[in-house]
Amino acid sequence: MTDVDIVTPVEEQAMRRITLLDYGLHIASPIVSMMLLTVIALIINYVKRDDARGTIWHSHMNWMIRTCWWTLFWFIVAGIIALISFGLLSFVLAIPVLWYLYRMIRGLIAALDGRAMPQPQ
Repeated sequence: MTDVDIVTPVEEQAMRRITLLDYGLHIASPIVSMMLLTVIALIINYVKRDDARGTIWHSHMNWMIRTCWWTLFWFIVAGIIALISFGLLSFVLAIPVLWYLYRMIRGLIAALDGRAMPQPQ
């Protein structure tokens, strides 16, 4: 879709379903697959992001993509801290995962309410 395309109600509903499925995959990922489902969900985010352009679902796709990359960054930082401390501070590895879950749940609640996610300026 381009910016000038008109999104039909059917396409809007399809994007809503895909977005909710994506949030489900993201939220289940640290719980059931040690973050492997995140790779699948991230691929879906990138593939469907352009289709969602012009809808609130585009903001959700961007939100999930940014959350994944920032989580990876903070997980690496936490890993370095854990290594430097010889494992004494390994609990810090849980912080990025908790932040990831918080962001995904926050996005899911907004999606269920039909609200767009804030975008960086």
